[in-house]
Amino acid sequence: MEKSKPTLLLLILVVIFEAAPVAVSAEKFVVGDKQRWAPNVNYTAWSDSHSFHVGDWLVFYYEKGMYDVMEVNATAYEACAADDPIVNWSRGDSFAYQLNRTGRYYFICSRGYCYGGMKVSILAETIPPLAPSPRPQDDSAAVPSAPRRFSAWIAAVSGAVALALVLWFP
Repeated sequence: MEKSKPTLLLLILVVIFEAAPVAVSAEKFVVGDKQRWAPNVNYTAWSDSHSFHVGDWLVFYYEKGMYDVMEVNATAYEACAADDPIVNWSRGDSFAYQLNRTGRYYFICSRGYCYGGMKVSILAETIPPLAPSPRPQDDSAAVPSAPRRFSAWIAAVSGAVALALVLWFP
């Protein structure tokens, strides 16, 4: 029985993690969608059409050597000023940036294109809580709601732990 304890423990951990509720993952947004990071794109309309959350990624694709990406503060964003950037990226043809806090982020192109609208402001919010499942008309065909699924997960974990204790300490 001694040699099988690590295997049993591993099996119990696998069962617990498989039964765990799935976490919401971060999304990746290509700035400007198909138009990418380039002049003559309405980035205000683009950002207004998306919801951004902490953990999401912004990916800027642009023409190498032609454009850059700078994160700036609100004042520099309004003035298209690139004198004191928070982040400055001009290498390659892309830049990925993770939204790591709630609040407003400001990005500009410092190579003169900001004045033509090549700038974007993003508001990152906390991930909203899961909405409750809609109730079907017929309760006999109902899918368990999130609280019941969570209760089932707790029961599965408790059962696995109890089984582990019984097998571990006979």
